[in-house]
Amino acid sequence: MMIAECLDADKEFGIVYYNATDIQTTGCTATILRIIKRYDDGRLDILTRGQRRFRIKEIYDHKAYLEGRITYFDDEKQSDIRGCQVLADKGIALLKQFASMLTSPESYNFDEDMDFESISFLVAGCEGFDHEEKQHFLEMTSTAERLKKSVEALENIIERLKITAEIQKIIGGNGNIKRG
Repeated sequence: MMIAECLDADKEFGIVYYNATDIQTTGCTATILRIIKRYDDGRLDILTRGQRRFRIKEIYDHKAYLEGRITYFDDEKQSDIRGCQVLADKGIALLKQFASMLTSPESYNFDEDMDFESISFLVAGCEGFDHEEKQHFLEMTSTAERLKKSVEALENIIERLKITAEIQKIIGGNGNIKRG
């Protein structure tokens, strides 16, 4: 129902994380880019793009879906442009490395004109992070801090993937570890 209303009026909708206990109070609006598949029962698979972050002030339960009164927020203005550039470059390089390590690589769209904030969300949205980590990145209001934390975490994820691949190579062999 909500998606149909958004499609009819070309409106965005809000997405918030529910951790099986609580609805988080920070979320992101999304616009529908296209419908991927329609099902006979009315469900849809859709492709969306995140737009604006918000905090929920009040929730209304008057319809088949929740609505709320929200306030939008953005990152604070950055002062360390050079530091952000170094982290953004490193983040993009790590995302490329991460994508190349996957069996079915996710395609990351690297636009040469992306700003630091966009790059920080691209790195923070990496499939290597769980929902709790992504929620934490969404709530941050410092681009530099989001870049720093997500780049550090992605380095750790890549290191674990390398170790896992090495272990699988050993296990997949005859069990003898060659000493050199």
